[in-house]
This record gives sequence, C-alpha cells and structure tokens, in this order.
Amino acid sequence: MHESTRIPQEYRTLYDVQQLLKAFDVFVYVGKRLYDIELMAIELDNLYQSGVIGKDIYMKAKLVLRREHREEQKREKTGRLY
Repeated sequence: MHESTRIPQEYRTLYDVQQLLKAFDVFVYVGKRLYDIELMAIELDNLYQSGVIGKDIYMKAKLVLRREHREEQKREKTGRLY
C-alpha cells in the first residue's frame, strides 16, 4: 500500500469498496456491473485471507458488496436502468 493512499474508514457504497481495493492496486472493470461486484468480492476475500486487511474492514466491505449484488440482480430482472 502506498503512503499517500487513504483507506476509507466507513464502507457504505460500492465506490468506498473500490477505493479500498485501489489502495492495494486492485482495479476491477469487467464491463458488466454484476460481474464487477463479484470480482471485487473475490479480490476482497484474497486480501483478507492473506492477512492484508482485518476482519472489521473485510466484514463491512463484504456487506456493501452483498447489498450491491442483490440490488443489481433486481435491476437486471426488472430491466431497470440506473
């Protein structure tokens, strides 16, 4: 992690989780939002399992990703755009 990189203390949005991953030089863009969220969850798991982030950060970020994943699945089913 770079000294100039700040890790957000609160995780409420997908953007917050993206910033967390970015702090560890992990950039995710597959092109489909649902797939992006799934890949972010995998990368988050890897950071936690390797001991790079603590349980508190991991759990907060994981909850955001689960919520965003559910919401994106609903959007796809209803055909709604943002």
